[in-house]
Amino acid sequence: MSQMNRSGSSAPASSTGPDAAPVPGMPGPKPRATKTTGLGITHVEWKDIDNLRRMMSPNGKILSRKRLGTSAREQRMVGQAIKRARFMSLLPYTSATL
Repeated sequence: MSQMNRSGSSAPASSTGPDAAPVPGMPGPKPRATKTTGLGITHVEWKDIDNLRRMMSPNGKILSRKRLGTSAREQRMVGQAIKRARFMSLLPYTSATL
């Protein structure tokens, strides 16, 4: 007789821990928006263009809190950093130059 797992099926239980293999078709981990200093102060660096570009849509829009997984305070810092980078011509305003 086969053994039943907790869910009631006889299929082997899958590992969902940090050592689990990535599932094909599933997105990877979300990019971290903030960095923490040694004193515990969080900030978003406007000069970190690669990280900020991941927080924008292909059209140049800033992604939502739900998509980024940030808090309201972190989302305001992300928006401010992207706007500063746009002003300094490090990021484009529109998708025409993306």
